[in-house]
Amino acid sequence: MQVIEAYKPFEIQEIELSEWKQRPVKNNFFELVLIKEGEGTQCINYNETSFGKGSIFLLPPLKCHSFNLSKPTQFVFLKFTDTIFKATNRMAIDRNEWFKESAYILSNYNQLPGDIIKNDMDRQHLDKLIAIILQESRNHSSESITLIMSLMASILEILIRNIKKGIFSEVPQNNSDERITKMLTYISENIDKPELLKIDSLANAFSMSPTYVSEFFKKQVNMPLREYIIKAKLKLVEIRLLNSDFTLTEIADDLGFTDVSHLSKTFKRYVGISIREFKNNREYHLLKRSACTVNS
Repeated sequence: MQVIEAYKPFEIQEIELSEWKQRPVKNNFFELVLIKEGEGTQCINYNETSFGKGSIFLLPPLKCHSFNLSKPTQFVFLKFTDTIFKATNRMAIDRNEWFKESAYILSNYNQLPGDIIKNDMDRQHLDKLIAIILQESRNHSSESITLIMSLMASILEILIRNIKKGIFSEVPQNNSDERITKMLTYISENIDKPELLKIDSLANAFSMSPTYVSEFFKKQVNMPLREYIIKAKLKLVEIRLLNSDFTLTEIADDLGFTDVSHLSKTFKRYVGISIREFKNNREYHLLKRSACTVNS
């Protein structure tokens, strides 16, 4: 096993396994997994899919995941940690932009197994970017850190555009109406702009009547529009509470809550615990399935 800790905002691990050994799951951010060699199946919440050389997976915070190996497999794990958004004043990259991009991935990924990259060119890009990161990480120099952070930002951009184009966001997979995919993407991209999420704004953006928007959304997503928007905001609240130094006032203002009291009451209603308890437990709720459920 070779473990490379390039810098605290992220960790890199190269490892070859003949059988999968369950690793402790840290509930901070997510991992990008590259299969350099080998084959087998990946399992998340009892959903399985095959993998082979070149497969690229995204592991958001979750409790139930594993790899069943058919032959010795070489893994590269690239873990984004919460410190990437804390005490990073030396970074040349705008950490607020980093946070926004990473939060988009984390709050929209649906925690199902499978290769996240469907475009061969993007796969080649990621393979080259990860190779450079591995090489630079071994240098452990301050000059390498700036370059690595820039490469990580490029990786985020590639992941985001693949999530937007694929079935990885929370869109019903048997749905053939492209409007709902576009609507969910629109909501995610404008979640911090309450005026754009009003019924009239959505109706105008998607050429629907205001009375039809709510009916259409509930039929497609099996959840009322207002509830979906609230939960989407609270997912970002969870991310900010665990991975940033934003105050409750800043979080409430940025996401369109009336004040801290409104945020706290809404959080307790939908998450089931208080913000204080959540921060003490340091465990995602809306962002993570707490237990595995077998597919019927």
